[in-house]
Amino acid sequence: MLDRLPFLIGLRYVRAKRRNHFISFISMTSMLGLMLGVAVLILVLSVMNGFDHELRTRVLGMVPHTRIEKPQGMSDWKPLAERLVQREHVLAAAPYIQQQGMFSVGGRNEGVLVWGIEPKYEKRVSIIDQNMPQGNLDDLTPGDWNVVLGDLLARNLGVGVGDQVTLLVPEASITPGGVFPRLKRFTVSGIFKVGADLDARLAYANIQDMQTLARMGDNVGGLRLKLDDLFLASDLTREIVQDLGYGYRGIDWTYTQGNLFQAIQMEKRMIGLLLLVIVAVAAFNIVSTLVMVVTDKHADIAILRTLGATPRTIMGIFIVQGLTIGLIGIVAGVALGIGLALTVSDIIAGFEALTGIQFLDPNVYFISYLPSQLLWSDVAVIVAAAFGLSFLSTLYPAWRAARVQPAEVLRYE
Repeated sequence: MLDRLPFLIGLRYVRAKRRNHFISFISMTSMLGLMLGVAVLILVLSVMNGFDHELRTRVLGMVPHTRIEKPQGMSDWKPLAERLVQREHVLAAAPYIQQQGMFSVGGRNEGVLVWGIEPKYEKRVSIIDQNMPQGNLDDLTPGDWNVVLGDLLARNLGVGVGDQVTLLVPEASITPGGVFPRLKRFTVSGIFKVGADLDARLAYANIQDMQTLARMGDNVGGLRLKLDDLFLASDLTREIVQDLGYGYRGIDWTYTQGNLFQAIQMEKRMIGLLLLVIVAVAAFNIVSTLVMVVTDKHADIAILRTLGATPRTIMGIFIVQGLTIGLIGIVAGVALGIGLALTVSDIIAGFEALTGIQFLDPNVYFISYLPSQLLWSDVAVIVAAAFGLSFLSTLYPAWRAARVQPAEVLRYE
């Protein structure tokens, strides 16, 4: 029975109505603080996980995991592609030509990066084929001079499927009339949308058409590789270039998108630490609650000591009371945080539709909506940290309660 005594009395103190309403107020404040701190921490980390997931699946699904290039171009790329696909961690390879330029139509001009691709191979290394609300990637046939534009790029130019756009490339052509930029008219055959800034600056054309425009003959600019593990890209690219020898160079996704990925990881850690401070402040409010309870319960403590309760039992009573207060706040916070993490994308989307305000501009951020991905490992770490802080908060008041001297207290009763 003595073993159960701290739990029974500690839980009783939590349920009991207090003569001092200020103690009840501080106790409720501790619970609410823990609830809000835990909920916000789960929500924010889920949003950061969502950004990380979108970067990997959308942005890194469109940009090459790694590229193998030759400055003068590759003439016989198929044997090399078959050779590279045989390597461990390489899933597929596709040829490409990359051309910077500017699209012009009706007085509107937009800078663009045009990828010359072979649709059959591109589907193996990119997610563009699954993100085309209009048109089809197979419409990029040689000699038709078709082009697929990003959704934002098409809107900025004011064009749709079937319209024509003029591509100006920075290479000059010398004619009897003088020096003119090289240009070619394309027909928009499709539009892709991945919800990222890539929608505003990428376009795709057939690789043979781009070979003609770039005057590369049968050469391609390089090979794009798809990997099964993104974080092996740097080491694998270095190994491939060393094996291929002089004249080849490799560029992996960490050069183009690595800073963004590292920024998201750093922000997740820093925001997590800052929000954990809020949880700590709420948890240490339990100290004030228990100190006032100990002062209020001096007579009860003295009576329990005279009945045979040990200092350890007294400490256990107030530790149980403090942990119960903390546990209630943590459980409520976890429930609220999980609910918000699972619905925040829909809530923000509904608010944007209602007010017409866009929270994330894809021209500034790399996606146009607020993503969220709940990881149970994060929830477990948050719960463990909050519970640990709650436990630490109970130690000093419980120690003070165990040091109460029954004779000193009961002398004046």
